[in-house]
Amino acid sequence: MSPRRSVAEARQTRADILACGMRLASVEGLEGLTIGRLAAELGMSKSGVLGHFGAKEELQLAVIDAAAEVFAREVAEPAGTAVPGLRKLTALCAAWVSYLERRVFPGGCFFTAAAAEFDDRPGRVRDTIAGLVSVWDRDLYRQVRTATADGDLPADTDADQLVFEVSSVMLGLNNALQLRRDTTAPARARRALGRLLGTPVLMVALLAALCQARLRLG
Repeated sequence: MSPRRSVAEARQTRADILACGMRLASVEGLEGLTIGRLAAELGMSKSGVLGHFGAKEELQLAVIDAAAEVFAREVAEPAGTAVPGLRKLTALCAAWVSYLERRVFPGGCFFTAAAAEFDDRPGRVRDTIAGLVSVWDRDLYRQVRTATADGDLPADTDADQLVFEVSSVMLGLNNALQLRRDTTAPARARRALGRLLGTPVLMVALLAALCQARLRLG
């Protein structure tokens, strides 16, 4: 076996482990994600999995990083070409709704579940999750501030409050989809976002459709 092929196979194995880890963690939680559990699921030896991560916490952190890449690809990147400000804020929200509606992770929003699991447990895992959520909130905040400066949102808009309310809509949507299997929830979330952002519901729905089309085209 050539060194190049060996490296490529090791990368693919790691990618397979992380994909399985994200799927399992979104449903069963990060704490239930063990070397043994992944080895059994993938038909590998424990040493084979352990060789890629070394310890459970390192595995958890790697899975979180991989989930962040998925979120960026599914939500941030489809909205990346939108003009900063209200248009981009609306596009981000539309892509976020689409991400939840399409159940990209079988357990719903990976970070909603992970945050609930680790919110009162100090350590590297909690700090990493909190840091990623903060980065996302700051991006939303910047778009709100830009939209306010452009005059697309009222001059007295409280950016922190608006970001809080947008996030609350998404938490409610995730809960409705996962706990109650409410198929009307995405439409309700789009209406709520339309009221918060002062944009037509049709615009939110249209941007969601464009985001999905862009994802399908790769």
